[in-house]
Amino acid sequence: MEEAEVQVQQPDYEMLVQNDDYLAAGVHIGTQQKTKDMMPHIYRVRSDGLYVLDVQSTDKRIRAAAKFIARYSPEKVFVVSARQYGQRPAQMLAKVIGAKSTVGRFIPGTLTNPKYPGYTEPDLLVVTDPIGDVQAVTEAVSIGVPVVGFCDTNNQTTNIDLVIPTNNKGRKALGLVYWLLAREIMRAKGQPFTYTLEEFEAEL
Repeated sequence: MEEAEVQVQQPDYEMLVQNDDYLAAGVHIGTQQKTKDMMPHIYRVRSDGLYVLDVQSTDKRIRAAAKFIARYSPEKVFVVSARQYGQRPAQMLAKVIGAKSTVGRFIPGTLTNPKYPGYTEPDLLVVTDPIGDVQAVTEAVSIGVPVVGFCDTNNQTTNIDLVIPTNNKGRKALGLVYWLLAREIMRAKGQPFTYTLEEFEAEL
């Protein structure tokens, strides 16, 4: 880890976990591409060309997303992940909060074709990556369903209503962010949360 990668948090801001926990999980590691949309969440660019996300921004957005998601009936929340390392944490989030989920290939028409056996009518969509989950995002937008999206430095956020800036490709990063999101949703609902971080991490 480069020295300059250690991010300094505001003295009056208390993180959900230690700054070092975010860094150890690689939550801050972006890609070599950046979009104008994600610039407000980028901390710096490394000498190897990788863009680094601001983990304090991630932390604040997890809190905001948790409060937002907690306002919806759990059974009307739909969690989607085409990404391999996002599939287990996405399923775990759905299990913990009582939502529905689909992982792997997203079948076109899932949100728009009532004749499809797997058709569902959510009030809120949560996606691991707006690029990999583009079909789900497109369908949600077409029917006016808001979208919470885990967005890396290379993501466009035009169709994302609430952005959680994070490395959305790493196994440990996705495990940690999904675990924190689940924990904070349950806290917002005043309900117990007994799951470990390891239970949210995809297997190698």
